[in-house]
Amino acid sequence: MKRIIFTLFVALILANTSSCSKDDKDETENNTETKAIKVPLGDPFIMLYEDTYYAYGTYSANGIAVYASDDLLTWKVPEEAKYGLALNKNDVWADRWFWAPEVYHVNGKFYMYYSADEHICVATSDSPCGPFKQDVLKPMIEGEKCIDNSLFIDDDGTPYLTFVRFNDGNNIWIAEMENDLKTIKMGTMTKCLNVSQQWEQVWPRVNEGSFITKHNGIYYMTYSANSYESQFYGVGFATATNIMGPWVKYENNPVFQMPGELVGVGHSAMFTDKEGNLCKVFHAHNSKTAIHPRQMYVTTVGFENMGGTDVMTIDSDYITPLLK
Repeated sequence: MKRIIFTLFVALILANTSSCSKDDKDETENNTETKAIKVPLGDPFIMLYEDTYYAYGTYSANGIAVYASDDLLTWKVPEEAKYGLALNKNDVWADRWFWAPEVYHVNGKFYMYYSADEHICVATSDSPCGPFKQDVLKPMIEGEKCIDNSLFIDDDGTPYLTFVRFNDGNNIWIAEMENDLKTIKMGTMTKCLNVSQQWEQVWPRVNEGSFITKHNGIYYMTYSANSYESQFYGVGFATATNIMGPWVKYENNPVFQMPGELVGVGHSAMFTDKEGNLCKVFHAHNSKTAIHPRQMYVTTVGFENMGGTDVMTIDSDYITPLLK
């Protein structure tokens, strides 16, 4: 078992499970004494900043929730986050459907990429806990519904954004961005992935939740397929030698689906932990009979050389973070 899984497993056994947590969908607004619960985030994202982990995800109807942790196991609502929200709907365009946030620290500023009312948006803050606000109250692409925007900055400093368009089911596109990290170069928009493999055709036509990392000069894009409501929601990956494509899906996808007792796993993102391990955060259904609230889990990612090609592997062992 990989080092992160072993270390965190031992820490979890030693942890005291009685704590203060939040309850119900907008639990961040009402403190109650209760036992620890699984972190209730769909489409989760974790950022490590100044020795603290911050998790963001789909959950609150009022914006984007944030949780903080020192060890990936035990999470809490940061005192700095008003109402437990890093982003409040009163500070941004749209007032509903706040989904799939990702937060990056670039040049002293925090950038949050997220979906609101099925449009991709970006907001900024001076703190990882927010408040994240928009300078101009509008989505990144006006007049077209898109979701799941994810930032990637290449080795030469060029920023790119991947996102989902609804022009053949859910499919993944990429575009270069201006250096302000807010403006898409519309003329560079290029299609990356659409439903094309048998495992993706359970229900309905969905490729979404993209995330790019680079390994030995090759771009690896993880993505999710099938409806998030399906127990067969899972993760595959594609590779490219040029970030604009063509992207080629791994022939043995999915690489992550129904690990252990979990179902509906997907919409994942990657981060590097304090020990230098490449990790993946993902969500799963609440149970085998209920989808919501979806819950956050963490595992590790590796690369295995197979026939001269490095294949991304995702560990089927995982840890279960708890909100206290």
